[in-house]
Amino acid sequence: MKKVSIAHLRREYRHEELIEKNVPANPITLFQRWFKEALKAQVLDTNALAVASVSSSGKPSNRIVLLKGLDPKGFVFYTNYESRKGRELRQKPVASLLFFWPQLSRQVRVDGKVTKVSAQESDIYFKTRPRGSQLGAWASNQSDIVPDRDFLERRMRALEEQFAGREIPRPPHWGGFRLIPHTIEFWQGRPNRLHDRLQYQRKGSGSWKMSRLAP
Repeated sequence: MKKVSIAHLRREYRHEELIEKNVPANPITLFQRWFKEALKAQVLDTNALAVASVSSSGKPSNRIVLLKGLDPKGFVFYTNYESRKGRELRQKPVASLLFFWPQLSRQVRVDGKVTKVSAQESDIYFKTRPRGSQLGAWASNQSDIVPDRDFLERRMRALEEQFAGREIPRPPHWGGFRLIPHTIEFWQGRPNRLHDRLQYQRKGSGSWKMSRLAP
């Protein structure tokens, strides 16, 4: 196999432009437009996003989760509240989200405050999950060290027997977070690395200020 130089891995971006006169005043509206276009382009895992959190000592961590809700209040995803990200988001309730849609040469970064969604909202979403995913939320003490794969498989089998023939309730340690954005940046890849970057910042009035950033 021919040796590949990481330093020489590159491609040219030749997709659409991102110009101020063509975008809405509200970044949520633009995000919804881009999300629909990513779905149309059949981007794999369109709703996947990276969540960056920080520990109480200032140590950052990052992982991929799935967006499960979007409304004027913010971006919603679900997790185990006792996992590493769950603990960090409760201790320091701020985060940064990153969406990447390579087929469209687009990224969206969202920074803001994080709050837990209501128990009712978490219950409603939990009921929509496949039964196996519901059991998995009970079976996995996310981020804990386990002895082996068989340990998890045994837990799943035991839970299948425990909940056989009846509805599976939401675990008390599992639920949603909502990131309330204060900054949203849209990145569109352009030729010669002169990318388009438009940043929206929420003002005290609740409206948004848009600025262009150098690539």
